[in-house]
Amino acid sequence: MVTLQGFIIVPQEALEIIKIELINHKRLTLQESGCITFSVIQDRNNFCKFNVYEEFIDQIAFEQHQARVKSSDWGEVTKDAKRHYKVTVSE
Repeated sequence: MVTLQGFIIVPQEALEIIKIELINHKRLTLQESGCITFSVIQDRNNFCKFNVYEEFIDQIAFEQHQARVKSSDWGEVTKDAKRHYKVTVSE
């Protein structure tokens, strides 16, 4: 299993479009083969911070997700976000 957890900080000027695109991003990710769980939640104290937690069945599923994100609308609207993630691989 591959777990990614952490947060992103998005530019304030992109906040509204990111919140709109996040709905689609969540839907598409949860439909991916190998996605166990996926959560991106806006922080209550810092509206430009989104807490992220993801689990995928294996490295291949995780890499396929990452590849899809890079070419997606989500990837485009968050291209200037600062990502702070920890990825853990377990059996």
